[in-house]
Amino acid sequence: MYRLALGAVLVAVVVLGGPSWAEDTPVVIAIKDHQFVPREVEIPAGTKVKLVIRNQDPTTSEFESVEFHREKVVQPGAEIVLYVGPLEPGRYEFFDDFHAETRGHLLVK
Repeated sequence: MYRLALGAVLVAVVVLGGPSWAEDTPVVIAIKDHQFVPREVEIPAGTKVKLVIRNQDPTTSEFESVEFHREKVVQPGAEIVLYVGPLEPGRYEFFDDFHAETRGHLLVK
């Protein structure tokens, strides 16, 4: 019985995959001079991704996306972590709600 259960777990790991991409490779986006750096970030479709947003400006920012339903304040000199996905292929906008000119995109392929 134990071997059967262990075999089922091993098959599930092989079929479904091991640890997610998000745990292994965080995507870092800086806020600097009221711009996202980089402005466009490519991530894989169908995968949960860890985003690290670092505010290098002396003012508070708010990382927000209506398209992938995230909204979080980032204090000056601080960073936040959030997870997105899995997302369908496409281009998803994010912005700083406190500074309308600060915009970027996730390019999901």
